[in-house]
Amino acid sequence: MTSIQRERSVPIDPERHADVVVVGAGITGLSTAIMLLDAGRRVTVIEQDVPGALASGRNTGKATLLQGNRLAVIRRGHPAGLVRAYVDANRAGQQWLRRACERAGVEMREATAYSYAQTVDGIDAVDAEVRAGREAGLPVRRVTEIPDDVPFPVAGAAALEGQLALDPAELMRGLAELVAAGGGRIVTGARALGVTASSPAKVRTSVGTFTAEQVVIATGAPMLNRGLYWAKTGGSRSMLVSFEMPAEAALPDGLYLSVDQPTRSIRRDDRGDATRLIVGGANHRTGRVPSTRELLDELVGWAQTWWPDATDPVHWAAQDYQSHNLIPFVGRMPRGRGRVWFATGYAKWGLTNGSAAGIRIAHEILGARRPDWGRVIGSRFTTPGDFGRGIADGARVGAFLTRRWVRALRAPVADAAPPPPEGVGVVLRRGTHPVGVSTVGGETCEVSAVCTHLGGVLNWNDAECTWDCPLHASRFDHRGNRIEGPALRDLERADATPLDEVLRAGAAERAAGGSDRPASGGAADAPGA
Repeated sequence: MTSIQRERSVPIDPERHADVVVVGAGITGLSTAIMLLDAGRRVTVIEQDVPGALASGRNTGKATLLQGNRLAVIRRGHPAGLVRAYVDANRAGQQWLRRACERAGVEMREATAYSYAQTVDGIDAVDAEVRAGREAGLPVRRVTEIPDDVPFPVAGAAALEGQLALDPAELMRGLAELVAAGGGRIVTGARALGVTASSPAKVRTSVGTFTAEQVVIATGAPMLNRGLYWAKTGGSRSMLVSFEMPAEAALPDGLYLSVDQPTRSIRRDDRGDATRLIVGGANHRTGRVPSTRELLDELVGWAQTWWPDATDPVHWAAQDYQSHNLIPFVGRMPRGRGRVWFATGYAKWGLTNGSAAGIRIAHEILGARRPDWGRVIGSRFTTPGDFGRGIADGARVGAFLTRRWVRALRAPVADAAPPPPEGVGVVLRRGTHPVGVSTVGGETCEVSAVCTHLGGVLNWNDAECTWDCPLHASRFDHRGNRIEGPALRDLERADATPLDEVLRAGAAERAAGGSDRPASGGAADAPGA
């Protein structure tokens, strides 16, 4: 009997079976779930943390079709029809968000979006965005006179009226409530470990197995190796800071994003009687900068230069992925037997792109005719420039990883090094194995510094006190617990038992079938190893 037949012979548990299991309760997962519930499907959403815990609930809250210089960048290497389809997809996602906010009682406001140049050197990028936007059917206008409520330098801008600003955390709360009101089920605290594309499909999680006729992988970075999408995208993070402002402070009414570097994103946040300023920027490839704290300090300093009365800075960060051919990947997962869907690669524009992905996936699952923009995007082609970006990024990653391994093998021995000071993490070694030692909240922890997906040496993120992978952007907290990315397993803890004993014990446990690490083969879509 084959492994596929064995999987099909497993009885279905009615309490854990649904028409569709959605993995991930972010914007893509929740929007897809709501659309399927509206169509009468039974839906279970599985979430490792809580709805909107990562990028979907921790962004700048801009749902806009004017996205910095993104349209011009896409147009540079792709036909006008693909750019128009991208805009139409985001427009559909934005319209769906409007209706969803109204249904859920989530406050939103309309504002003008500005893609602006900080110096005259950025004017050409502004003009290119205006041309690309107009060619794609957007009423983008070129402006030289900037509103009086803008204190920071603006050399010129593209503008688009009628865009949306909202609180992303409130949006996630509202969407989760719509899922519950529609009869859906959200299971939190459940880490997905693998998918078997049998009939019914099986989703293995840390709290047991769920079955469904279809599965939607909506985890930012797909947690399956099928299609190697972790290698076709690059992960990057942005810092965001919220400041308390005096009641009389004049804050920009528009939604501002620079087209030149360093990136600056600005908007005001009105909640009741309080008004705060939100500034974003400090963009960086995950795990590839010496100090994220320096980037954060630079961003805070920039904001307080132009708003000296800004106080009480509260910072956080968000991560997203960009495909090498610049357009999100959405559709059926390769070799998923037509039962597994996924979406990734929003390039930090997930509010509109994620909702658009939900529209396309829901249409396909329901057997409805795909929107015209969905067909265009689905039949896109990869250009030489796309290949070039992928090759160049791969070369940079390879060189960075080589330097990390060389440095790790030359690092001091862990037993001979003193505990690092508060907020500091260092890579040391035990034998030839790199270990990460950090002190956070007075607690010193030692973990394996080798990522559990493909074995890159991790880098310490001193702004967020996490271990980040420079290869595919998986992240772990200081205790080694997995946060996000294609890696599925936590880092091995090495501070209670010598690392070689921990690794041998873990290998023996997995060989005996006692670990929750998923196995590949048979009918399974193998997750990240």
